[in-house]
Amino acid sequence: MKNNKSNLGKIVEFGIFVLPVIIFVTITIYIPFLLSSYYSLTEWNGVSRASHFIGFKNFSNILNDSDFKAASIFTLKYCILFVVLTNGIAIILAVILNKKLKGVKVLRAVFIIPYIFSLVVVGFIWKFIFSQGFAVLAKITGLGFFNWSWLGEPKLGFISILLVTIWQSIGFYIIIYIAGLQTVPDEMLEAATIDGAGTFQKFKKVTMPFLAPSITTCVFYALINSIKVFDVIISLTAGGPGGTTYSVTYDIYREAFQNNNYGYGTAKAMFLFVAVLIITAVQLKYFKGKEIEA
Repeated sequence: MKNNKSNLGKIVEFGIFVLPVIIFVTITIYIPFLLSSYYSLTEWNGVSRASHFIGFKNFSNILNDSDFKAASIFTLKYCILFVVLTNGIAIILAVILNKKLKGVKVLRAVFIIPYIFSLVVVGFIWKFIFSQGFAVLAKITGLGFFNWSWLGEPKLGFISILLVTIWQSIGFYIIIYIAGLQTVPDEMLEAATIDGAGTFQKFKKVTMPFLAPSITTCVFYALINSIKVFDVIISLTAGGPGGTTYSVTYDIYREAFQNNNYGYGTAKAMFLFVAVLIITAVQLKYFKGKEIEA
């Protein structure tokens, strides 16, 4: 009897702590997801009470949507460059900042400070820099590239978004890689040095295997953040010039809230959700396999 009462008490205690969380998650995530799944099958402007059920017509229209295709190409290019450049630069800077240098703690803080700010705020700051600050620098230095139309040319607009997002987020990835570097045993590095291994060989054969979990984590976060890039675009270029910097998320926002095609916009969002789910699952499986090999 005592055991039964004890088990019942544990169940009640568990329910008291877990039930509020389950209710909160259900209200904020599961119910909206189910409603979005339904609205993706409807023709609805997001305002009227009635919505017209049209089945999978929205999804078939996505395949012929030139704006969505252009946004997907932009997002794909941005994802590849963001993931590669962010992780490459972060690893190099992490190796430098992991050394016992004077002022290294200050340098770490300098890199992490931009990450504290919202990308919306960062976008507006850099919009001012590109439009006003660079003009002043051009007069002072005489360097021609400061006079380029960074937000007015399609290619430069893409580069501007990429540079700003890397600048803002690089500190987060540096911290993760520094944590990974600190797990490398000094004895193994010393043994590799005695065996005649050079700096690159030590990094490749000794350091990289220990960095594998950090690489998996950083690539995952970089991939997710790059796929859903939105806030910096809306504050920096607003999709311009001429719609050449529309990401998939910005296209979804424009479709649902500017064009009032809420049903179609939701269908695009569901399409993106499935794509992200597949991409991240493949990425995690691939990199986890590399960790096991390492």
